[in-house]
Parts: sequence; C-alpha cells; structure tokens
Amino acid sequence: LGLLLAFMAGEVVAGLLAGSLALLADAGHMLTDAAALAGALVASRIAGRRARGIWTFGFGRVEILAAQANGISLLLVAAWIVYAAVRRLIAPPEVHGLVVVAVACAGIAVNLAATASLLRANRASLNVRGAYIHVANDLAAVVGTAIAGGLVLATGWARFDPIAGLLVAALMLRSSWSLLRESGRIFLE
Repeated sequence: LGLLLAFMAGEVVAGLLAGSLALLADAGHMLTDAAALAGALVASRIAGRRARGIWTFGFGRVEILAAQANGISLLLVAAWIVYAAVRRLIAPPEVHGLVVVAVACAGIAVNLAATASLLRANRASLNVRGAYIHVANDLAAVVGTAIAGGLVLATGWARFDPIAGLLVAALMLRSSWSLLRESGRIFLE
C-alpha cells in the first residue's frame, strides 16, 4: 500500500510535467488500487469480528461491501479517463514520450512487487480478489502506458497517449462490471 501511494504521487507529478493522460490515468487507477487495498485490509479486519449484540449475523458482508466500493471507484475513474481521453484525441497536447516511458517502466516494477505480494493472499474472498484485480489491471495498464510512450517517442504522434488512456479505462470498466455484478448478486441473496 505504501509503495503504491508513493509511486502514485510521483506518477502524478511526472504525468503533469510530461503532459501525459496515460500517466495521469494510471495514477488515478493506482489511487483506486490503494483505496482497494486499504479497504480490503479494513474490511478483512471487521469481517473477522464475532457476531454480537444487534449484529447477530456478524460482519462478513463488510468484505462484499468493500468489493462493491472498489467496483464503483473503478467505474468513476474510468468515466473521467474516457472524458479526458476524448478531449485529448480532439486537441492533443504535447506529450514527452521519454518521461512517459521512464515512469511507466518504474511503474511496471512497482506493480510487479504489489502483484507478487497479493499472490500470497487468499483470493477466495471477493474482497481480496477485488484488490488483486485492481493491482493486476494496473500492471497491464502501465505496460500499455510504456508502449504508448515509446510510440509517442518514436513517431511524435501524441494521440497514442489518450488511446492508451482509453485502453486503461476499458480494463477498468471490465473489472468494475465483474466486481459490481458479483457483489450485487451476493447482496441480493
């Protein structure tokens, strides 16, 4: 969680300096990753409490609620990315491809470390699986960002950057739908 937050802050600064929506989109995705991990940790702790008082059914659904919150956060950030990407496709700003590639490569290392730490977790829990999906999607997104940065660097065509942002949004929407569908089914039992 600390690693993701620290890298996210650096990615926001680099994204603003490089004029890269792909980096800013990935930072937004990383923010939802950090929130997902924090929520998963808190929800796991609360879900482990014994049933007591008026809470005779226990706290197990807190993890499902956290998974649903993760799905909603992915949906909202994806909507913002789509809006910003369309604006940048229409009027693309200058993008510094070298900065995008360098930061994305560092992001790949950070996401590999985060994904490896979550591989040891119990993904039978929808809550933990939701956190894992966030981080695994961010790994795919940062690889796409690196490719887009390389293409901008090689060709000078700045529209590769918002196209990468749209691909990140598509990954986020797919994951959001999965989490919302599964958590919604559990809540409707």
